[in-house]
Amino acid sequence: MAETTEATEATEAGREAARNYRKTREGLVVSDKMDKTVVVAVEDRVKHPLYGKVIRRTTKYKAHDEQNACGVGDRVLLMETRPMSATKRWRVIEILEKAK
Repeated sequence: MAETTEATEATEAGREAARNYRKTREGLVVSDKMDKTVVVAVEDRVKHPLYGKVIRRTTKYKAHDEQNACGVGDRVLLMETRPMSATKRWRVIEILEKAK
């Protein structure tokens, strides 16, 4: 009986860990014109598979900013979340550095 209880607890813990896992990204705010939403540019550096040159790829994410605290040029930390609108699937966790 104790073995089945331990196995059940282990699978429940595994499900909780999988559900609580969220992607995080760091980027720069490029637009704050929307209400409670910012557009964040996230730069990803990838090596070209054939030539080996490092390429900078930029992706823009719309992120939820509840307090409208972010401004253009701020470096922010994003976390993946449930869909909040048609295009908004990220939220601002913290402002790492304010724009000068």
